[in-house]
Amino acid sequence: MSEAIQSQIKEQVSNTPIFLYMKGTPEAPACGFSHEVVHTLQQHNAQFGSFNVLENWDIREGIKTFANWPFIPQLYVNGKFVGGRDIIMDLQKKGELESLLSV
Repeated sequence: MSEAIQSQIKEQVSNTPIFLYMKGTPEAPACGFSHEVVHTLQQHNAQFGSFNVLENWDIREGIKTFANWPFIPQLYVNGKFVGGRDIIMDLQKKGELESLLSV
């Protein structure tokens, strides 16, 4: 991953308390997993930023290295990687997501 891409990712996840890398946009998710995570965040009235990885191959591949996580979507809270769809759904099921999102 280039230094420029790493810097861009760091800036995105640092400047927005809740940030989601996803396929598509919150208004029009382009995959079921992204849709589920967006829907879950919206259920919690979470204000979040997002980035459509389908628009930038370098970011799409860069986040996989940045988080050492090969899947999309990827959720970051306060600059820290939380996880993908399965982890988010697990946190939701355990009742732990709400407190995580209260930033």
